Amino acid sequence: MVLMVKANITERNRCHIYSVIMVILTLMPSHLAFHLTILWLDITCKLDRLFNTQTVVEDIPYEVRRAQEINHIFGPKGSDDAYDLIFDLHNTTANMGGTLILENSRDDFTIQMCHYIKNALAPEPVPVLLIEHPNLKYATTRSVAKHPVGVEVGPQPQGVVRADILDKMRTIVKHGLDFVHLFNEGKEFPPCTIEVYKIMEKVDYPRNKNDEVIAIIHPNLQDQDWQPVNNGDPLFLTLDGEVIAHQGDCTVYPTFINEAAYYEKKQAFVNTVKMELTAEHIRSSVVDHNTS
Repeated sequence: MVLMVKANITERNRCHIYSVIMVILTLMPSHLAFHLTILWLDITCKLDRLFNTQTVVEDIPYEVRRAQEINHIFGPKGSDDAYDLIFDLHNTTANMGGTLILENSRDDFTIQMCHYIKNALAPEPVPVLLIEHPNLKYATTRSVAKHPVGVEVGPQPQGVVRADILDKMRTIVKHGLDFVHLFNEGKEFPPCTIEVYKIMEKVDYPRNKNDEVIAIIHPNLQDQDWQPVNNGDPLFLTLDGEVIAHQGDCTVYPTFINEAAYYEKKQAFVNTVKMELTAEHIRSSVVDHNTS
């Protein structure tokens, strides 16, 4: 599910962003995948990988056509007419809790929003995943907007509706929209710093020479998203009982652990490292303009 927020941000700099006029729409990116309780129809054309303005396909699969429709309605991507804010709502089979996903470490508006949401939900943790990696970043559905925010909530099995997960998703979005409302009212948000987990690598399952999976997630790692893993800690367990351990000098924090939809993408989990992001103060300059 994607929540689109149309805004009139016609002029921006590091400290002033024009007021957001909210026109909220919801969108189901892939109706066919939803009814089949899968993430995508064509593994080579996952919808969240198709929002690249350079993508040109002659024989257009369903996901490509859907991506073009979304870009036409809510974009064009990278243009002044593009929607200003998109909440891209996902659930996951991984034990990620309520996670926010950032794409740009220099986007003061979304960093400030994450800071607001994290404080509103404290002491409940709200991890922030930064996917700003040159080799791992991809063009997401939400990237059509000027300020994309991903929301990933789990654990929830595919095809299952859980009230607690739905409530957590609703609460996160509510606080995000509260932030936008306060911003529109002229509230100034001072500089802030948040802790994020920056994606560093994708880790596949161990495989044999026939490319078959030969090990599963170790019990000590299962459901331990965002927990530290150090050199020698167990990652996988073969059917013969052999433990495959992490090898590396630095501490990593795996997430998307054992995500069901990523088996066919050859991803057991992703490793992240902790870092801090700082945002400068922001305040709607429309408020100043209207009172002058």
